[in-house]
Amino acid sequence: MRSRLGSVRRFGGLLGVLLLATAVSACGQGESPGDSAGKDVGDSAFPVTVSTKFGEVTVPEKPRRVVALGWSDAETALDLGVQPIGVSDWLDFGGNGVGPWAAGEYTEPPELVGTNEVDYEKVASLDPDLILNTRSDGSREKYETLSKIAPTIGPPPETVPYGTSWRQQLTLVSRALGEHERGRDRIAEVERTFSEALEQYPELEGRTVGVGGYYSGKYGAYLTGDSRVRFMRELGMNNKSEIDELGSGSFYVNISRERLRVLSADLTVVFAINGSPEELRQDPLLNRIPAAQEGNLVILDDPEVVKAFSSGSAGGMEYALQQVAPAFAKHVAGS
Repeated sequence: MRSRLGSVRRFGGLLGVLLLATAVSACGQGESPGDSAGKDVGDSAFPVTVSTKFGEVTVPEKPRRVVALGWSDAETALDLGVQPIGVSDWLDFGGNGVGPWAAGEYTEPPELVGTNEVDYEKVASLDPDLILNTRSDGSREKYETLSKIAPTIGPPPETVPYGTSWRQQLTLVSRALGEHERGRDRIAEVERTFSEALEQYPELEGRTVGVGGYYSGKYGAYLTGDSRVRFMRELGMNNKSEIDELGSGSFYVNISRERLRVLSADLTVVFAINGSPEELRQDPLLNRIPAAQEGNLVILDDPEVVKAFSSGSAGGMEYALQQVAPAFAKHVAGS
């Protein structure tokens, strides 16, 4: 079956960096992260109020010391010209805790703090004046603890855990940083990029998709509301309804091996999480699902591409789009 499986590997030098193909420039080289909150608005824009799941949050002054805890919050801040002094490394990038596409935006390295388990003492020791936690588990307990340290921007209202969209994230973060216009422009830029891709690959529009992850010998599927599914929706595709029916109130649902065929759709995208894609290629059950038999299965096998696809950040999606769109168009049903 190997010949029937689409495969996406790293395209060396295609964009030079992993995700941030058209990122907004960071602040000047002579600045430290603590003083790099952006230049296009001044303190006169403050105070600002941001609406979140936990109510209205007021940011009294232009932030100078930002800690970014939520998934892709650091990349989003960097995209708006702000260098966080503390970050959570959700995708195990190492280094500065962001993808290679954004790592070059730092002039000084940030402190790495926890992900699921927040190191509150370490966060407090950084003396932040703003904490970003917009794409998170939405824990009120965490929010209340963090809010005692500094104004904390949590998820927007009525979102599932880790369900903040890239548009919502850019809107929340840009508002809190006093960079609302810059955030709005960035959203429009990413939308144009996807619109151009859809014009190039019209065969994707209206097709169904199933996106699966493989971890420690087990499979799962991503639900509508997850960053990866949102990526596919930007390409005009719809998550397979049978997958969404398996769960609610979350972004992911486990799938038993006996039910693996539920991932089959007009296009099925699968990747290994901290594992080898070779396991997927050699899995007899995966090779027997209709998508594999009909040539509609794409295995993402480059770790950087997987992280780009999973990042849910504006720059991350731009990079991933360049890497995966040709393979998606090649292997979607009817192509």
